[in-house]
Amino acid sequence: MGTSTIKMVLAESNDLIEKYPVPIKIYKRRWAILAIYILYSAANSFQWMEYSIITSIVKRYYNVSSLAVDWTSIIYMAIYPIIVVPVSYVIDKKGLRVAALVGGLGTALAAGVKVFSVDPHLFYVVLIGQGIGSAAQVFILCLPAKIAAVWFKPNEASTACSIAVFGTQLGFALGFVFPTSVVKNHEEINVIGSNLRRLCWGLMLYMIPVAAAIIFCEYFPPNFASSNICYYISDFPRQPPLPPSVPQAEARKKKPPTFNEFLNLFIRLLKKKGFVIHMVAYGINIGVFAAIGTFLNQFILQYFPKSEEDAGRMGLLMVLCGMIGSVLFGIYLDKTHHYKETTLFIYYMSAVSVASFLVALELKSKVMAYVTIAAVGLFTNSYMPVGFEFAVELTFPADESTTTGLLNAMTQGLGVVFTLVLGKLNQHYGPLWALGSQVAILLVGALLTQVVPNEKNRQVAFEKDRNRTRRSSGTQ
Repeated sequence: MGTSTIKMVLAESNDLIEKYPVPIKIYKRRWAILAIYILYSAANSFQWMEYSIITSIVKRYYNVSSLAVDWTSIIYMAIYPIIVVPVSYVIDKKGLRVAALVGGLGTALAAGVKVFSVDPHLFYVVLIGQGIGSAAQVFILCLPAKIAAVWFKPNEASTACSIAVFGTQLGFALGFVFPTSVVKNHEEINVIGSNLRRLCWGLMLYMIPVAAAIIFCEYFPPNFASSNICYYISDFPRQPPLPPSVPQAEARKKKPPTFNEFLNLFIRLLKKKGFVIHMVAYGINIGVFAAIGTFLNQFILQYFPKSEEDAGRMGLLMVLCGMIGSVLFGIYLDKTHHYKETTLFIYYMSAVSVASFLVALELKSKVMAYVTIAAVGLFTNSYMPVGFEFAVELTFPADESTTTGLLNAMTQGLGVVFTLVLGKLNQHYGPLWALGSQVAILLVGALLTQVVPNEKNRQVAFEKDRNRTRRSSGTQ
């Protein structure tokens, strides 16, 4: 969309707004909506790393290969590109609450199935549970930018998106530390089984109240719901009664798209050169993060034998630093709107941090490994919300869930490729070549980001909100 076209559309919209003022309101419950999303998105991403971080133990208990254990993580990436188009259409057509129900209940079902997988002959049940969780994940990962747009005012959108992604990152963090703390590499297989059972039941018990709340609180009496958290959950995560911004007010006037219209939107986005380049670059960065997370246990044990707990702690540190960075970069974007510049900075620092982690491993310095893996998390993990926001700027006024759906499809597709390649390189040539390849790939992604146009289509639209506020203030 050219600048002249954008200006013409905005001029027409401003004329309509002046004739027919749009009621705008910000609701406090938006933060509760965000918190509830974090609760179940964390439970889903926890399951992504649940088995791969204790690969050596899972191999012993189920008597399977490393590749089989890797597939408990790879399946999360493999399922996404297959079903992202119909899922994105359902979210556009049916709204956020349907996505929340399917994502939340699917996550609970996945946890429940794995309760029955604790037997050395039932590894296939583990894969079934992981498959259910990976399908539910598609309904979850499309939502951060959508929730931010539907519930939050324009100058909070980047921060809200970053906090929503916080849930996924929190799950990764817990997925790195809890399995290594609960499941020990005992000599007796029965003890390992007891530990795995405790891990599965713990997750299931966590999901029961979360899933029940999402389902049933809508039907609680108003006088009950209004006095506690159920009041907020009953709206989760529907749109608020009044929109938080002018662009959202205009979006509400549109009819839900037909499937053909939705496919045409996908095609239009895929014809947008700048977005496609960014989509590939985004997929590279997050795909590398997912691949390194999958093999972190194996990398650490090759340099530091019998250090399963260190691998878990390093994974936790990697994700925690990413969570902090995500929020800080989100706040920075809301203040400056420097989307491309921030994306590019994070990209180059991601490559530097992975290279530094490789050096730390080669020097066999555990302290340096902790420091550098923290840097890896700070930059590769922070890229997720920043990349989301930059993509929304490039594709506005396209629906946020459609944009993020395409981003995540590319991410998961490349994540599968990177994980399989990383596994083969690590198996035949060792971590030096495996991690070195990831540094090279990140540099390619950074160069691709250089040529993405620095468009801010959404910010141009948000200027209507600011102009409207100024006009309202001037008339008071």
